[in-house]
This record gives sequence, structure tokens and C-alpha cells, in this order.
Amino acid sequence: MDQLNYHHLRYFREVAHQGNLTRAAERLNLSQSALSSQIKTLEARLGHPLFDRVGRELRLSEVGRIALDHADRIFGTGEELLATLARVGPARTPLRIGALSTLSRNFQMEFLRPVLGHPETGIVLRSGNAQTLLDALKSLALDVVLTNEAPIYDENASFTAHRIADQPVSLHGVPGRLHHDSLQGLLQAEPFIVPTESTIRTGFDALAATLGVRPHVAAEVDDMAMVRLLTREGIGVAIAPPVVFADEIASGTLSRAPFDLDILETFFAVTVPRSFPHPMLKTLLAQA
Repeated sequence: MDQLNYHHLRYFREVAHQGNLTRAAERLNLSQSALSSQIKTLEARLGHPLFDRVGRELRLSEVGRIALDHADRIFGTGEELLATLARVGPARTPLRIGALSTLSRNFQMEFLRPVLGHPETGIVLRSGNAQTLLDALKSLALDVVLTNEAPIYDENASFTAHRIADQPVSLHGVPGRLHHDSLQGLLQAEPFIVPTESTIRTGFDALAATLGVRPHVAAEVDDMAMVRLLTREGIGVAIAPPVVFADEIASGTLSRAPFDLDILETFFAVTVPRSFPHPMLKTLLAQA
């Protein structure tokens, strides 16, 4: 199939916006007959008339309205491309963010808050496992990846892991499950909801071994959203950063046990070097 001639499309767009062949020809510095010929060539290529003549007025046909919508988007994208490469004008390209599927939704919301509802920047949020997201980052399909583990060295990608937060890991539950005089007593008496995230699980196992207890694990969960729901249902005591339960703690639905576990979960925003990074990314990293 022959390719679309974008010069013809540009001429059509000008006529459509002017609503008058003579004015459009003057703006394009073409003769009226030459412009009319270009429009007819485009109509022949598309197989449909683009205008209906009503007296001396040109009105868009149904196909003309469809064509104009596409033309506006095509040439608008071209203008945004030039502005992006020149580093001027508004950043209309969406910010593409990958987030580990097990990562706290509350943490993601806090990270994204500076750009949520921004009039000139939308977001595309994609979740998945670490390898899938990092591969997308390497191919420049993502601008940044949020994770709680720094990526391992990859000779084919220069990952930069920006350390954006350290969250102390605590024990959380409905108030009735936390009335214990000691950490050891709580570990011995209550069932636990344990995330499979490596830092938290390793820290929990080491803590139990140090205190000489074998806690009853009611649930092992690879999704922080499900950890949150199970804890709210009173299934057990959860071990996780407070950010996971921020709303429940504020409302009094859940409480934090008054014991220091000496376990930290670190959050990273991973990027790769780019000549033209998204302008809003620097703002997010700075405010994080």
C-alpha cells in the first residue's frame, strides 16, 4: 500500500481549520489551484471526499472530521517532539513508571504525589516482577522503576539506584492482639502475617531465632495490599513498614506494637542514563 503523503495532510489540515481555500492558500504560500489539486490527491488516496461544498463554504465531511482529528494529533506530536528535544515547552509525554508488584501502594502514592493531577504530565503505571521491569527500563519503555531491592550489576545496563527512603519495619495489628509486655511474649502468643519480601522475611526469621521462639505464621504473602487486608481482618500480626498501614493507623483501626525490631526496608527509584530524561523525573527524585 502506498504511503500517506504528509504534505497533503498538512495542506488539508490548514484548509480544514481556515474553512476557506483562498485563506489557506495565502497562509501556505500556494496558488489556490495548486492547493485544490493537493486536496484532491489526498481524497483520491483516502478514497473519500474530505469536504462538502455548501455554496462558497467548505464543510468537513464525516471522513474529513476523522482525518482532521488524526492530522491534529500527528502534527501536535511532531511539535511536542521538537519541544522535547529542544528542552523547551511543556512536558506532555506521560511519565512511565514501573513498580514492583509487591511494593506498598501507599508508598507508591507518596512517591507519585508531586505529579498526580499535573495539568501537563500524565502517568503510566506498570507493575510486575523485577526482571521484567528492569528489562523495560533498559529498553527505555519505562522512565523509572520503584523497588525495594537495588538491582544486581548488569554489564548491558548502567542502572542507578536512587535510595529514596528507609522505613523501619514494625509489628502491626488490631489493638486486641498487641497487649503483650514483651516482644518475646508477642512472638510466642500471636499468629503472624509475613511478607515474602526478602529483607523483611530474613529480618523476621533472625529476630525469632535471636529470641529463641518459633512464631506461628498464619500467612506468607507476596503482596503488601493483601498483607494490609488480612491484618485489618484480625487474622494475625503483620510485620511491615508503617507506610503500608498509614490510613488504618490514622483511623485507629490498627496499631503499632511498641517494640523496636531493628529491621529496615529500603526503597529505591532505579533509572538508566538518558540524554533526554522526562523533565518531571528530576522533580520526583528530588522531592522523594
